[in-house]
Amino acid sequence: MSQSNIPALKAHYKETVVPELTKSRGYTNPHQIPGLVKVSINSGFGTDLDKNQVGDVLRDLGLIAGQKPVASKARKSVANFKLRQGQVVGAHVTLRGDAMWDFLYRLIAIALPTIRDFRGVPTRLDGKGNYNLGIADFSIFPEISVENVKRTIGFDITIVTTASTDDEGRELLKLLGMPFRRAAETAQAA
Repeated sequence: MSQSNIPALKAHYKETVVPELTKSRGYTNPHQIPGLVKVSINSGFGTDLDKNQVGDVLRDLGLIAGQKPVASKARKSVANFKLRQGQVVGAHVTLRGDAMWDFLYRLIAIALPTIRDFRGVPTRLDGKGNYNLGIADFSIFPEISVENVKRTIGFDITIVTTASTDDEGRELLKLLGMPFRRAAETAQAA
């Protein structure tokens, strides 16, 4: 792969983040340095949508992710919830490699700053160095034309890292440019 085809965030990781983590954490082996494994995007929209709307949501999620999403179907029928077996109730996409780096770059540099009154994302990780983020409205991504949106759908983003602790994962994501909230704002929210 030529140098120009490498995603911008991946190049930033190799040139800036890896030396910075090595210096601050004192890693002696390059395999100790935390990296990204995958990014999972999951949207559960339940039984509220008809077949045409489900198709629109799958199309929009595919535009955001850059690859076709997999529809999640109900495993069994539940009469109280008006749910039938095999009915589409959500969708998910798993990104790896260059698609993962491109999506993260668009999320960090373009989509998150366009959120109204944005003050940063929460700093809490899952205990094993992985990060979960909920997006309430998918129209923050520039790929989505607001005129075509009939109903806003939210989704969850999970960033899986090789970090063994939350501190390592947080430092990795911070060096990649994740706009975490400042400590004073986090203390007031709690």
